[in-house]
Formats: sequence, structure tokens, C-alpha cells
Amino acid sequence: MTMEQVVIGTRGSALALAQAELTETALGMAFPALQVVREIIKTTGDRRTDVALSQVAKVEGVLDKGVFTKELELALEAGTIDLAVHSLKDVPTVLADHFAIAGVLERAPIRDVLVTKVPGGLDTLPAGATVGTSSVRRAKQLLWLRPDLEVIDLRGNVPTRLSKVAGEDYDAIMLAEAGLVRLGHDLSKTELVDDVELHFAPLAEEVFYPAAGQGAVGFEIRADDADAVAIVKAINHPATFVRVTAEREFLRLLEGGCHTPVGVFTALDGGLITMQARVFPEQGGEPRTGKAEGCDPLEVAKELFESLA
Repeated sequence: MTMEQVVIGTRGSALALAQAELTETALGMAFPALQVVREIIKTTGDRRTDVALSQVAKVEGVLDKGVFTKELELALEAGTIDLAVHSLKDVPTVLADHFAIAGVLERAPIRDVLVTKVPGGLDTLPAGATVGTSSVRRAKQLLWLRPDLEVIDLRGNVPTRLSKVAGEDYDAIMLAEAGLVRLGHDLSKTELVDDVELHFAPLAEEVFYPAAGQGAVGFEIRADDADAVAIVKAINHPATFVRVTAEREFLRLLEGGCHTPVGVFTALDGGLITMQARVFPEQGGEPRTGKAEGCDPLEVAKELFESLA
């Protein structure tokens, strides 16, 4: 790349494009003369909507968590893009040596949201209600909190998922608050979808633990691209970077990927990082939990990993 032009790569979903626009705005403010070119790339996860998300990697022979990043990394490697814009929770915790996560935008809200046809959230769902999600983390926590529910697989972008819960196949679905907010949904109001009134109930992160990196837009670059390093550094949000660094390191120590049923979140108060985690056995049962605090994100992640009980 040159300092006159940067090519950013993004998936083509409405949410991915909204995140690309946020990135372009940040770049424009930091570098008014920089020409930003957008390249839309279809990933394995976008293409294989016929398979449960937890099975796509196995079916396609893609590394765990690589289903939404592989093609973007190939474009980085080929030099057709200079910067890949990711939902950070989709990015593997271990990257090839020639790639790096160089920065992040300021984090959006990290909560998970239950979307229902009746108000009241999780407590008012009737016994046996069907809840749609493609996330094993959400599924495990839902069944831990409400073992009477039936959790079934759900694929598609946000508008598609909202249409599905407005239909008859699901009583509720789960989505990330960050995605809903970035797409312009007002969670304080009901919303009419296909003539059905939908209600949004955000679940407090202290009750329903989010995914590592949830709500963060991350920038992957070629590690030896000094110009890209400088550009990303200028739009990086330091507090968010500290938090997601701790969360991704914890997931790395667990050797966990995107289908590992683990929830983790951090709080940053001044320079003090507080982390909590909930790790579910893949075969069911009570989760292991832990809590740690400190000032170095890598050390706090290590302490949290060692504290799991």
C-alpha cells in the first residue's frame, strides 16, 4: 500500500458494511487526504448458510473461527487489500506470523439480546419455547439458565433472523446488541417486522457472559506493512484494545475457538482490568468460572485461566 491509498476488505453483509463505513469515517478523520477503497469479499461462512455454523469449519476444512476470515486473509496475502475489517469475535486467537491485529475501533455495547414476540425477556418465555441461535456459547448459557427451553440452530444475517422470529419457527432468537445498534435498531422500542411486533431484551453481561471480543471491530494487516501499522495506530481505541487483548489471550490459553462454549468479559477502570469467565463443558454440566484483576492484559488473562474452578 501507499500512504495515499488504502484498500480495506470486508464481508458483504449489512452489518459488515456498516462496520466498513465506521472504519472509513475514522480513516477520513485521521487522514483527510487518504483515498479509501472498499473491496467486498464473500467468505466461507457467508457461502455455506446451508450448514450449522458449528459444522462449517469441519465441512469446508477451514480452521476453527476461520470461516469468516479465511478469504479476507487470502486477499491480504495476495496484496489485493491492505486492511481486513472484522467483527473481532470471528477472528482466530492464533494468527499466522505474517498477520497481526493492529488495532480496533471503540467498542460497541457487548450484551447479548433476546428478541421475542412477547415482552418480558427470558423470564417470560414459556416452558418449551424455541430459541434460535448459531452460537454454542449462547445455547449453553440459555440451557444453563433455562433448561426447559429448546434451542435450535439459526443462520442468516440480522434482517433474515428478525424475519424468522417474526414467523412461526421460533419463539425467540438471540443477537448481539452491537450488531443491532450498528444497524440502527432502537432497543428501547418495539419494532414491527413482517407485521409482527418484536421486543428487545438485552441481557446484562454479569448474568449472560458475552463472547471474547464481542462488540469490537478489529483490523487485521500484514505484520510487515509499516504503512498499514501507522494508519491503524491512528484510529485505534486504546481502552478497547486493552480489553480485547485480555479476552483473546484468555481464549488462546483455553485453546478455544469460535465454537468453544465460553463467555468472558472485561471492565477497565483507570488502568485496572477486571475479568470474569464462564467455561462450559462441551458435553454438558456446570461451567467452570473464574475472576481476575490487574494492570497487564496478558497477565490478567493468565491469572483468570489459572483461577478457573
